[in-house]
Amino acid sequence: MRCVTCCASLLAAVIAIAPAEAQGAGFAAIDAMMQEAVANGNIPGAVVLIGHDGKVVYRKAFGERSLEPTREPMTVDTIFDLASLTKCVATTTAVMQLVQEGRVRLNASVASYLPDFAQNGKAEITVRELMTHYSGLAPDLDLKTPWEGRATAYTMVMQAKPLNPPGTRFVYSDINYETLGFLVEKLTGMTLDEYTSRNVFAPLGMKETRFLPPQDWLARIAPTQYDEHGTMLRGVVHDPTARRMGGVAGHAGLFSTADDLAIFAQELLSGTKILSRPVIEKMTTPQGPPLAASLRGLGWDIDTSFSTNRGELLPVGSFGHTGFTGTSLWIDPTTNTYVIMLTNAVHPRGSKGVTDLRGRLATAVASTLDLTVSEQEKLRLARITGYNESIMAARRVGGRNGDVRAGIDVLESDGFRELHPDVAHPVRVGLVTNQTGIDARGERTADVLAHAPGIQLAGIFSPEHGIGGKLDTTQIGNSRDEATGAPIYSVYGDSDTKRRPTPEELAGLDAIVYDIQDIGVRFYTYESTLGYFLEAAAKAGKPIYVLDRPNPIGGAYVQGPIADGGRESFVSYWQTPVRHGMTVGELAQMFNAGRGIGAKLTVVAMRGWMRGDWFDSTGRLWIDPSPNMRSLTEATLYPGIGMIEATNISVGRGTDTPFELVGAPWIDGVTLARELNAREIGGVRFVAVSFTPNAATYANQKCGGVNVVITDRSALDAPELGIEIVAALHRLYPVEYEVQKLDMLVRNKATLDAVVAGADPRRIEEDWQEAIDGFEKIRARYLLY
Repeated sequence: MRCVTCCASLLAAVIAIAPAEAQGAGFAAIDAMMQEAVANGNIPGAVVLIGHDGKVVYRKAFGERSLEPTREPMTVDTIFDLASLTKCVATTTAVMQLVQEGRVRLNASVASYLPDFAQNGKAEITVRELMTHYSGLAPDLDLKTPWEGRATAYTMVMQAKPLNPPGTRFVYSDINYETLGFLVEKLTGMTLDEYTSRNVFAPLGMKETRFLPPQDWLARIAPTQYDEHGTMLRGVVHDPTARRMGGVAGHAGLFSTADDLAIFAQELLSGTKILSRPVIEKMTTPQGPPLAASLRGLGWDIDTSFSTNRGELLPVGSFGHTGFTGTSLWIDPTTNTYVIMLTNAVHPRGSKGVTDLRGRLATAVASTLDLTVSEQEKLRLARITGYNESIMAARRVGGRNGDVRAGIDVLESDGFRELHPDVAHPVRVGLVTNQTGIDARGERTADVLAHAPGIQLAGIFSPEHGIGGKLDTTQIGNSRDEATGAPIYSVYGDSDTKRRPTPEELAGLDAIVYDIQDIGVRFYTYESTLGYFLEAAAKAGKPIYVLDRPNPIGGAYVQGPIADGGRESFVSYWQTPVRHGMTVGELAQMFNAGRGIGAKLTVVAMRGWMRGDWFDSTGRLWIDPSPNMRSLTEATLYPGIGMIEATNISVGRGTDTPFELVGAPWIDGVTLARELNAREIGGVRFVAVSFTPNAATYANQKCGGVNVVITDRSALDAPELGIEIVAALHRLYPVEYEVQKLDMLVRNKATLDAVVAGADPRRIEEDWQEAIDGFEKIRARYLLY
């Protein structure tokens, strides 16, 4: 009884505890659930602790601590073998402290800190991939043959071979965290238990959390299971690998109480003693491959097949972990709640399974507390999960049958009021458009404006490919629109001057209207045309109206390298990623403010569009925005295949399937397909083909190459796909392939240098992420949907 009182006093000194009479009030369903689990023999006993809004609101023990060789009642101060909770409570926290101090970079190779790790194809595995379980390593070390000692374990870890290419699959692996434990020890000069005791548990006052529990703790430790020698494990780690390593390992070995874990959980919700708030935020939000179907933070589970202890009502975006012995911890910053369930479910002869119990407990907690989510927190969840939370790892945005009204449709339904029409003095409008400028009825925007009361269509400006979108030449002259009689001014040519409107062309206008379907890719030149007209409108003092249209490849993904500053061009208007996930209206707002243009800009927003919509969810007619952009499939591949077409390859221009093919006369298609398929690139497969383009690069020459087949567009990172292809060609054809030309559209020297140096494409993609994170903060200011 004295120990219980001391423990409660310590906890009260760190976090608030609800009055004794309030604890458990209203939690009858949880009492009944836990008592039933004990009675049915699912668990020998358990301790459940629930925190909410900075207070412990529930704290109870159930059943027995020990069934064999003696029976002992469970108490709230029981010490448990945490099993894999070690990964997130001890090892992850230690690594993130080193990240915070600048001693570890998440995207650095593990081998840069542990050179021995580079053996057997692991040279490019990153710290991030270890922490998110995307390293490709096996689930655990071989336990079939006898071995003993940390030195042996270290050698086995360093010699381990990946089962899958790094970054391709989520495989929960103890080896990942065994490696991280060794990394912490190498960089700090301390054993993992010594480091975490000094730098994690002591600062938080977690006095009953440690590896290798002392003898005087034994009476309060929950026994686990009989070992291979028939000895009941009590105070000795249950995990066989950690046991062979002497009880201290990065993946298992930690012992603790529910009270100490409550201190730790509250620290992650509101504290700054061991980690800064930005570091905690990073650690507990998705950090795996951007399009991964399984969402992991750094050390923490968010939305995977292991996330059952989140229950049905706590939102995706909360985080937690489980341990094999029966332990679990789930933390929800959205509702300021945590749920701790500690049980020795493996006692005495193996677990009957507590997965269902964990999930039901979390659901009951959420129901009992009547948790609510503020609008601000809803935005946080949307940022983490996308817009379709019914799908695991909801970044995998599903299709829907939408009815999207484009900006021109909204303008018409509003009676053109945004343009301030005046029948007595018609507003003279200059329209920037091409064949994609049509409304929901199929009427051209040019015809709609020409017949709108109080508006005069005074001129039309046509971008690259001309007013009809059919021309593949820089020699496009001015003409006249037959239907409206309006002059057509070409704003495309072989010089910067020819790509901009002249002051004389703008002089007779009262307003500029922009209505062109974009593709959502930085080097698609309609975006630069938009920027040039913003500049011209600002200089001429003319208002400009952008009629918004869907981003056909969706607004939920931001991918690829960001263009270097100071390298603006017609294929790179500003410092945006290759795939920016923005509509033309959103881009216009960002360009206008971000570049300090200062035009009098009005965006006529769409109605009914959602950020996760691909074009096939909009209910709108597809019109080829350019001669070689003939389908949504080609648009989906374009951020990757288009990005590399400046090199000496054919991307299928002059065939029926541009941007679905990659080839050259000097490429062996079978070899290239085999090389690329072995990389297990998410969302695509490759078929060896030969083709003969009738135009563009290698016209009328037979090319060997590959047909890129999309298997899952939501799993595809197209810019990374482009780098994968470039890297493969650079490896296979170092003489023939002109890799230096990649920079013409990539506009990111670090990416080119990394490819030339032979870096793994997944490492290159990871190196983009920090800049993308920064861009997304800027982007967020201008999003309309």
